[in-house]
Parts: sequence; structure tokens; C-alpha cells
Amino acid sequence: MNIFLWVLQGLLGAAFILAGIMKTTQPKEKLAGTMTWVTRRSAGTVKFIGAMEILGGLGLILPWATGIATILTPLAAVGLAIIMVLAIGDHTRSKEYNVIGLNVILGAIAVVIAIGRF
Repeated sequence: MNIFLWVLQGLLGAAFILAGIMKTTQPKEKLAGTMTWVTRRSAGTVKFIGAMEILGGLGLILPWATGIATILTPLAAVGLAIIMVLAIGDHTRSKEYNVIGLNVILGAIAVVIAIGRF
């Protein structure tokens, strides 16, 4: 079970870190080509979401890997699951049903990590 959780943590952590880096370093206009939701948010909000994704991704990996404050790993997973629930709500309101599946999958993986690590 530990190896399974590590694989999930590594993959989900990398996915959120990379997505967060993209949101914090790219201009909003460039992101709008692939992420239609950014047109409904300010540039600061997009960067904030990206920063939270980076921190959540790091929180999935670093505390458990170092053995320091390991409670932060399941808490990071819960935080990322909450971000995905909010994303699902936003996409539903905007009738962007085609992207909800990815949010559900990422959120479910975060929940599995949270349960496994608590």
C-alpha cells in the first residue's frame, strides 16, 4: 500500500506542480487558449491558483519524503481535493462539461492519498 500511495503522490504532485508553474509563469492571455476558465478570472487569481497548486504538489511529496511534519501530506491532499471540487463547480456553472472528468479523477486520487496517509 505504501508503494501505491507513493506512486500516486509522485504523479499527482508532479501534475499539480507543473500545472501551477504554467499558471504562475504564463500570461493569462496565453493560458486562455487551452484553459477557457482563465477568461473569467483576474490575472492575480490565476496566479494564486497556480501558487496553491505548486504548494499542494510539494506538500504531497516533501513532508512524507523527509519525515518532517508528515501530517502536511494528507492535509495537502485534502486541499487539492477541495480545489478540484471548486473547479468542478466552476466548470458546471459555465457548462464546460468536457473538462469535469479530469477534475473528478484528480480529486479522487487526492482523496485516496488523504485517506491512505491519515
